[in-house]
Amino acid sequence: MANVQFGPHAVEGVWPLPQAFTSSPERYPVNSQDFYFVYGRQSAAQQGCSVLDTAFKRYFSLIFPDHNSGSPADRLSWTIYLVPFCVPDNLSISAGKASLNAETVWGAVRGLETFSQLVYQDDFGSYFVNKTEIDDFPRFQFRGILLDTSRHFLPVQAILKTLDAMAYSKFNVFHWHIVDDPSFPYQSSTFPDLSSKGAFHPMTHIYTQSDVRRVISYARLWGIRVLPEFDSPGHTTSWGKGQPGLLTPCYKGGTPSGTFGPVNPALPSTYRFMARLFKEVSSVFPDSYVHLGGDEVDFHCWRSNPDVRVFMQKMGFGGDFTKLEAFYIENIVNITSALNKTSIVWQDVFDYHERVMVEVWRAGCYLCEVRRVVKAGLRVILASPWYLDQPGPTHNWARYYTVWPLAFKGSEEQKKLVIGGEVCMWGEYVDATNLTPRLWPRASAVAERLWSDEKQTSSVDKAFPRLQDFRCKLLRRGIQAEPLYVGHCKHEYQGI
Repeated sequence: MANVQFGPHAVEGVWPLPQAFTSSPERYPVNSQDFYFVYGRQSAAQQGCSVLDTAFKRYFSLIFPDHNSGSPADRLSWTIYLVPFCVPDNLSISAGKASLNAETVWGAVRGLETFSQLVYQDDFGSYFVNKTEIDDFPRFQFRGILLDTSRHFLPVQAILKTLDAMAYSKFNVFHWHIVDDPSFPYQSSTFPDLSSKGAFHPMTHIYTQSDVRRVISYARLWGIRVLPEFDSPGHTTSWGKGQPGLLTPCYKGGTPSGTFGPVNPALPSTYRFMARLFKEVSSVFPDSYVHLGGDEVDFHCWRSNPDVRVFMQKMGFGGDFTKLEAFYIENIVNITSALNKTSIVWQDVFDYHERVMVEVWRAGCYLCEVRRVVKAGLRVILASPWYLDQPGPTHNWARYYTVWPLAFKGSEEQKKLVIGGEVCMWGEYVDATNLTPRLWPRASAVAERLWSDEKQTSSVDKAFPRLQDFRCKLLRRGIQAEPLYVGHCKHEYQGI
């Protein structure tokens, strides 16, 4: 059955690179008519497991995009074993059989992605896979992509397509920066005026509860968590339109100027509102994490407001507005903690609270900031080097690849507190027209940094042919990934 190939048709490799990968020139024909997925008899998961049943259907179509073609060949069966405490996950391909051992269903989904990248076609359209052994696991547990749906509304379909592409690169967290100053597209059942008055349009530019459920269930089947962010007390201009009395009235010369600043931290009604909103958010978004924002709070309006200043004196804050912000964040963290949620905040408010996870986003010496946070015993997500919203030539993927997240002085225990990183795609200049090409394949460079062994993936030159090959796979799967340089793909992008 097997024949030996040394020609150019075998795959360049897998993206992101597995921890241990050995491949032989020995290859086996694979035919869609004789190919099937089987649950191992010892597997804890069996038919009826929605995640894997769905993954089998998805990956069959991805492995055989034109599966009606091809001549009969020896049967290659694919067996999923879910073995407890089997670390690392293992993929083994030999004559007529491939088997995957995974500790969890999510590991099995990642293994299916790896397998799908190993199957290739020759010039006559026949499918093959080479004899391969892989042991794999992610280096970091948090591998995220942030989408901003406030500065430009992203249709649900654009979000779902991004989730597809994320799964192909083994990202596992969709950080949904759902609301911000410009618009409030989340349709709250508790406070419907937030979107009816705060969205760009109350009917066409909103995410209904059903839209949100659809995104969450779609993401789950790809093994992707949905992390919602409701950023406050700053970045809340749109909130004020549908919730009078929430924002701080700004004063000029002792009288209200008619403008508003951040959320008003001096009013009990603020915390009653936030408690009700986050109660809803915690039931709509099942993930155990919630992002509370907390960045870029401008103190000018608080300083101008006489009621806020009186409140500060009463609380003993003097003129220190960082203490007022800390008071506000502490109250919101208490609300989310009571809902059994772990809070994530941007680094701006790290100094003010101890029961949070911190996302480092500012440029400059970001590893200095990472070190400062882990020295305080807090967990960190790194985003600073991976802001991809600014347009740049695709070949600058290398600057996102050559980031070393743990290159700071610290103990092993401190370095374990860096739980991962995140690509940020802010929406000032990004909507559904340019989201996909701006993200891919540059975000895939970050995916490999967060998944793979650093020593094995330190060379840009060695990574380039694999990334070029992976970009072609993305095109064939309908993802409009930008070209990396001069060249071609066997299957060019065919349009919408």
